[in-house]
Amino acid sequence: MNKTKIIFKLSVVLFISLLAIASIGFCGENEKLLPKSEDSLYEDISLFADVITLIRQQYVEDTDVKELIKGALKGMTSSLDPYSDFLDKESYNEILIETEGEFGGIGIEVTVKDGFPTVITPIEGTPAFKAGIKTNDKIVKINDEVIEGTQLDGVVKKLRGKPGTSVRLTVLREKGDKFQVLKFELTREIIKIKSIKEAKIICDKIGYIKLSDFKEKTAKELSVSLEDLKKEGMNQLILDIRNNPGGLLVSAVEVADLFLPVGMEIVSTKGRVANQNINFSATDNGVFQTGDLIILVNEGSASAAEIVAGALKDNKRAIIVGIKTFGKGSVQTVIPLSDGSALRLTTAEYFTPSHISIRNNGIQPHIVCELQEVNEDELKKDSKIVSNEIIEELKNKTLPDELSRTTIATTATRWESDSQIKRSVEVLRDIRIYKELFNEQNKK
Repeated sequence: MNKTKIIFKLSVVLFISLLAIASIGFCGENEKLLPKSEDSLYEDISLFADVITLIRQQYVEDTDVKELIKGALKGMTSSLDPYSDFLDKESYNEILIETEGEFGGIGIEVTVKDGFPTVITPIEGTPAFKAGIKTNDKIVKINDEVIEGTQLDGVVKKLRGKPGTSVRLTVLREKGDKFQVLKFELTREIIKIKSIKEAKIICDKIGYIKLSDFKEKTAKELSVSLEDLKKEGMNQLILDIRNNPGGLLVSAVEVADLFLPVGMEIVSTKGRVANQNINFSATDNGVFQTGDLIILVNEGSASAAEIVAGALKDNKRAIIVGIKTFGKGSVQTVIPLSDGSALRLTTAEYFTPSHISIRNNGIQPHIVCELQEVNEDELKKDSKIVSNEIIEELKNKTLPDELSRTTIATTATRWESDSQIKRSVEVLRDIRIYKELFNEQNKK
């Protein structure tokens, strides 16, 4: 072997050795978890260097050693789980942009499942949601390019782009024991994510809040909405976290805290490192600790959304309505690296207060209720009818014209046409009747 080859090989070994040493220094208390045999580690590093040397010598085209190493790091992290990843500078910047809550794209959260990029949830109001893309749709082509085995950050890059540009998707959707092939052509938009999509009284002093994700200010925004609805007379609440892909762990804890008495356990995380083993409990920040509460979930409710549902279910604080959640119960830590890239690594699992792992299990609702498809023609027809209940609610209000009546009726039938919200309203009304009867019996 000539001098140049020896120098190159030693450089690669030195680079990887320094990377390993840096990792040990960063983790500190992880040292005891590392392999006992350093000889085995160095043998594997030497094998890695041999492969890079052979590729540089004999591959049909010239190669960039930096790109080879990046590819190796991506392969290494992808072998761990669908959520761990090596992020180059561009991918890391994409993550930073996303956390700001505004970016150009089609509006879906994705993971890798069964070898395919798979939709966790379409974000409501976005091009993907409007087009009918659903949770668990498997993306097999983007712009006619087959993407099986493609790294997750590569898929995200292909989906995002300049607003106004189009992207074609081919997806597989499971239908019983078969798969349906569907094609979509979507126009990218600026995706603006607001945590509180909707907050209003829908009927009978029942409040409804649609929560779309969990960001830094989500709990504060939710607290304000809760206080506003309480001023309007709300004494029962439906918190809708369907198609909520999650977000920040601390945000989920703060949201659950709004509904729980002080001291109640919210969630615990467990990992291999001691500082990943954390228990989170409610403080004295609750603004809706006693009113009747229903949490609406579906297969698109994931991660932080599952933490909230699990905490309120296990503490017997809320009734969970809908269908089983996604089952993404793991903590990803993004660790910036010295060259501007980053490592996204699964470092812990979530456990509900009953010490049940959310990972791959999801949260099972108390009341299983499938969402029924809405007949739009019937909905338009029904929207022209103003129910006696709404007339009663509006008897002391002035309606300027017939259009106002129609508009109000349309708003009312919107929740009535959603089978899961409608079921939740029925449950809350039943609870109210039971409480009234129970109180009357106690007076006798």
